[in-house]
Amino acid sequence: MEGTSLDKIRTHKDLEVWKKAMKLTESLYKITSHFPKEEQYGLISQIRRAAVSIPSNIAEGAARNSNKEFIQYLYISLGSLSELETQLLLAQRLNFLNDSNQLEDIDSVRKMTVGLIHHLKRRKMT
Repeated sequence: MEGTSLDKIRTHKDLEVWKKAMKLTESLYKITSHFPKEEQYGLISQIRRAAVSIPSNIAEGAARNSNKEFIQYLYISLGSLSELETQLLLAQRLNFLNDSNQLEDIDSVRKMTVGLIHHLKRRKMT
């Protein structure tokens, strides 16, 4: 696993994917603060909710008793990543967002999450 061996993981805060998801969420809070005020209860709220869901589900899954449960929460996190990606693409179409760095970060978090799922599945079989 990237950065940290799962055997050395004490909490979700030790997971590189959680750290990257937290940075993504933080950046999206800052970016959406510049969106039009009329989107406060629309797109801003949806983007923030989806973004927060990603590291939250990683954390909750890591606290569970089994790899099976952890994997389930990682899949929920993947769903939130897809939801967030869709919302950011819409924000681009509406000219609220010009930068694609967050879309690249979503791809990176997605790849890390899928890698962690595969790692946990392999570990479960051994």
